[in-house]
Order: sequence, then structure tokens, then C-alpha cells
Amino acid sequence: MTTSCISLRQDGAISQLTLDRPTKGNSLSADMVQQLDAAIDSCCANGTQALLIEGSGANFCTGFDLSNLDAETDDGLLARFVRVELMLQKLYRAPFITSALAHGKTWGAGADLFAACTMRWARPDTTFAFPGAAFGLVLGSGRLAELTGTAKATEWIAAGRQITAREAGDHALVQQVSDTLDTAQAMAQLRALVDRLETQTLQQICAATRTRELSADATDLARLARSAARPGVKARILAYRAALRDNK
Repeated sequence: MTTSCISLRQDGAISQLTLDRPTKGNSLSADMVQQLDAAIDSCCANGTQALLIEGSGANFCTGFDLSNLDAETDDGLLARFVRVELMLQKLYRAPFITSALAHGKTWGAGADLFAACTMRWARPDTTFAFPGAAFGLVLGSGRLAELTGTAKATEWIAAGRQITAREAGDHALVQQVSDTLDTAQAMAQLRALVDRLETQTLQQICAATRTRELSADATDLARLARSAARPGVKARILAYRAALRDNK
């Protein structure tokens, strides 16, 4: 039986989605990605007008789950990476306001999940990182560049270093850094937005402000597939993890 990796609660037009694998840093397992994809579909169908995404425990999301890497194959990893990108595209194109409240480690695919949202809040302890390029993966780069500008996105992706919440705020990845913003306040901010607008108007606003061309989704997916399909992706990830251990 598949264990639930997320919780999804609806309060009228507002839905709250919590990543719920705290002992694994809320890393994106195959099951979690499938459940996230289904949750977005559910929100599209149940009248949700605004969605808040959070993480349980010490971190928002530490990235792609590689805890069972020894059992993976190159082809299996490729399929999992593609499913992550398709889920992120669905989130970005959702016909409702999407928001994320980050804390702790928000790394890799977790940072990409955060960047795919329209409204992006972070607590001061949040750190961001985009380490995928170190093992040859190109995921979420276009969406990040749209927020931060090409030069800053290239620097962050190429360096793979940790980025503080303040620096992320200086370059538009984060819109608000606050040590007092909690779940209830974030939900209240979302409710204030949706209460003043008709559903159809809100949907039209969401569509109009998703400024990336639809063709960019296909381009991003193709770039990801080419990077992940290059032979040896599992070996490159293993080498990356070994280098991290050696540098500790």
C-alpha cells in the first residue's frame, strides 16, 4: 500500500498542501511526485482559487529523493525526472493562485517547486540551492531565469552554492522574507485576494500572468530529457554524492 506523502486540505476556495515526509527532508520520491500531480488535478476540479504549499518538519523540500539510488537505473531515473518536470509545468499553469511558504532547506527539485509558484514567501532560515548541474541535469532553469534574470540564474545553477533567503529576495526568487508569517497569515492573505474577485476573473488573471509561452514547456522538457538521457546519469549522481561526503 502506498503511504501518503502529502496532505491536502480545503477551506472553501483555499487549499493547503503540506509535503509530509519530514524524516526524508520532504524529498520528492516517485510516490510523492505522483501524489502532487494528483493533488493539482484535484484542486483544478474542486473549485480551489488559491493553493498554499508548505513542508512539514525542519525543511520545505530537500530535492529529488535519491535514498534508494543503488536500486535505480539510468532509464528509471530519466522517467522520474521527466515526471517531476511535467508536475512542475502543471503547477505553473494551474488556473488558480499558487503560493509556497518555505523554510529550512529548499534545494534542487524543492527549489524548482518553490519557483513554479506565483507567490513565494520564505522564513529567514530558508536556504536555496540548485545542484543538479553538478551531475549534468537541467531542470527548472527556464522558470528560474524568468524570475531572477539570465545572469543570476546561470550563476546560481553553475555554482550550486547555498543561497540565503535574503539573497533570494534580492533577486525576485522570494517575494517576502518574514520570521512572523505563519500558515494562518499566509492563508488569510490568499483569502483576501480571492474574496474580492469572481472565479472567472481570477482564472483569467492567472492565465494572463503566466507569461511564459506554452512552447517553453516543450523546450524545457526536451532539454531535461537530453540531459537526463545522456548515458551514465546514475554514475554521475553517485560521484556527486561521494564528492559531497569527501568535502564534509
